[in-house]
Amino acid sequence: MKKYRFYTCDVFTNQRFGGNQLAVFPEAEGLSTEQMQKIAREFNLSETTFVFLPEQGYTRKVRIFTPSVEVPFAGHPNVGTAFVLLENGEFTDQDLEKGIVFEEKAGQVKIEITPENEMIKIDAPELLSIGREFSTEVVAKALSLAPGEIVVENHLPVQVSVGLPFIFVEVESQKVLAKSKINFDGFEEIQSLGVTPDVFVYAKSAGEFDICGRMFAPFDGVMEDPATGSANCALAGLLASLDPTARGDFRYKVAQGVEMGRASVLLSGAKKVDGTITSTSVEGQCVFVSEGLMHIE
Repeated sequence: MKKYRFYTCDVFTNQRFGGNQLAVFPEAEGLSTEQMQKIAREFNLSETTFVFLPEQGYTRKVRIFTPSVEVPFAGHPNVGTAFVLLENGEFTDQDLEKGIVFEEKAGQVKIEITPENEMIKIDAPELLSIGREFSTEVVAKALSLAPGEIVVENHLPVQVSVGLPFIFVEVESQKVLAKSKINFDGFEEIQSLGVTPDVFVYAKSAGEFDICGRMFAPFDGVMEDPATGSANCALAGLLASLDPTARGDFRYKVAQGVEMGRASVLLSGAKKVDGTITSTSVEGQCVFVSEGLMHIE
């Protein structure tokens, strides 16, 4: 019997019991892939992370699991993992001076820490890629909406990725966003097209936030995610790409998780040079919630 220490934190919030929950195993050496998947299923959070010594000379190797599958990259697990390691004093001065980089299946994830306001920023490991488009009918069905409630002036429902693909759907108002809910028949129709139906639905906002969003990924074991950093990176890249004349740095303040009672605040960004999105990022705050030991045979 071996004991593995874990920590849980809430990510993209400065209020305990808000944001997106994360479990972190900072010393996961010795755990098999099967054991990590079982542990993630036991926690049943949107993601659980496992930290290993680096293999490519960077800061740490990190593996990320949902309750049903390992994913190559995700936003809130990187932010939360960096937070836990920082708070536990596991980064050396040399690490901080050199720059924190996590090795992941999708590539290298750069981490930027600002101690003054306790903000942690990550850069997506891949460049923006815009994939296939979907009909408003099939996406509306998946979200239990009418096709006319989906906005197509800016873009059709489209799959976009910066390391993990999502289907982005703009709706006409926050009221429509709030009433969106999973229709499994519609999600199965999307899946039958050979696409993993992880859907980020959003509405533009005129208030404190630029965007309000929700993310549904029922076939990944996540009925709804209160804060999705990887999706917000991709959304920032998508929005910045839509104006062919715009250039420079783009920033969006995003609210997510409100309908779940776990309000989250994400600051997403993109950089555009000569008409090309050269990088995307997301940042936010975290708070500790718990720690303990898991017994593994």
